[in-house]
Amino acid sequence: MIPGGGQPNMQQLLQQAQKMQQDLARAQEELANTEVDGQSGGGLVKATVTGAGELRGLVIDPKAVDPEDTETLADLIVAAVQAAGQNAQNLQQQKLGPLAQGLGGGGIPGLPF
Repeated sequence: MIPGGGQPNMQQLLQQAQKMQQDLARAQEELANTEVDGQSGGGLVKATVTGAGELRGLVIDPKAVDPEDTETLADLIVAAVQAAGQNAQNLQQQKLGPLAQGLGGGGIPGLPF
């Protein structure tokens, strides 16, 4: 039987919500400070993004640079950035997914899950 005539303990619920909020803030900070990579062209182009998806670095092997074919280089850059972004999303799901489930499984507004 739930004390208080069937009403949940509001103080306990507030404490749980505050802990989840702290855990979420900590996970978001970890994501902002964690870098993941993506690459394309067998490593000719490498992109580095934070776990939050912010592009931090781009390395282009000189072999990928052909002045006569800048379209291929652009495609390699886009592919590397997309791969890094996908890795960042995977990291977000690892870090934030369990927290979202703790909030009722409905996800968190503004996040991609």
